[in-house]
Amino acid sequence: MDAEVEWATDLIDKKLLMEKKNNKLKAHCRKLGVVKMDTAELEEEKYSEPKIKGVAKIQAEERVRKTSSDLRREILDVGSIQNLIELRKMRKNRKKKVAPPPEPEPEEITGPIDVPKFLKAAVDGKIKVIEKFLEDGGNPDSCDEFKRTALQRSSLEGHTEIVQKLLDKGADANFRDRLDCTAVHWACRGGRLDALKSLQNSGADLNVKDKLMSSPLHVATRTGRYDVVEHLIASGINVNAKDREGDTALHDAVRLNRYKIVKLLIIHGANMMAKNADGKTPTELVKQWQFDTKDVLEGLVQSKDSEAEKQA
Repeated sequence: MDAEVEWATDLIDKKLLMEKKNNKLKAHCRKLGVVKMDTAELEEEKYSEPKIKGVAKIQAEERVRKTSSDLRREILDVGSIQNLIELRKMRKNRKKKVAPPPEPEPEEITGPIDVPKFLKAAVDGKIKVIEKFLEDGGNPDSCDEFKRTALQRSSLEGHTEIVQKLLDKGADANFRDRLDCTAVHWACRGGRLDALKSLQNSGADLNVKDKLMSSPLHVATRTGRYDVVEHLIASGINVNAKDREGDTALHDAVRLNRYKIVKLLIIHGANMMAKNADGKTPTELVKQWQFDTKDVLEGLVQSKDSEAEKQA
């Protein structure tokens, strides 16, 4: 391991330790809708603002501390413990609320299944509707106005049984929608490893690119799907593939603070000196990321010190 790689992996380890000490916030990624997604949303996925998780945790703790302090003061001012009892009851009731169970499928489906119902069943995981449509001679590659198929929809949602059923009935694993995304892109976006494996076993291309020239590795990296990234690398994909802006997955991982994925990519041969269209390498972005984190943390410390001096 050369000096640059060793330096980068050490930095990543420090970032991961900081996350662990702060109970590690859940990865921020917005689940993209199946029907309304367009090129602008693909770009939003790529250029979403990075979050410095350690800093976000400190800010969240500060907000909680202030809120808790105000609440305690309010209860004491009223001079009654009843408010606290009611508050605890409300919290317990909130915890008891659970999502309603999915609507059960009818035991027997009568009548023909049209394409819209077939596509919706792929999202909802209703395999009996899928089977009925296919048994009646329906085209497994039927799609909507965005050229999005049932295979792509079920891959995003992780309905592996439906994915396999469609593949067995001849669905095209490499069918492209209007954004040139395939079911592999959608499985990676949703973090659906089992669906991805089913697609792979049916001959799906793991190096395919969409209209932004983004590979499945780019998509999995941007959405923080570590296990999917790990599987793609183990499957021998091109770890240094570039998108329309010349960014590799490592560029994206550094910019979005995907600490674990950065380390994984570096260990498996990602080029830290690859330049994007702006002439920036991942190494340069890592250094900038280090400086930015330092500046933000120092700013928070100074802010707390100033507040303490005012209260003194």
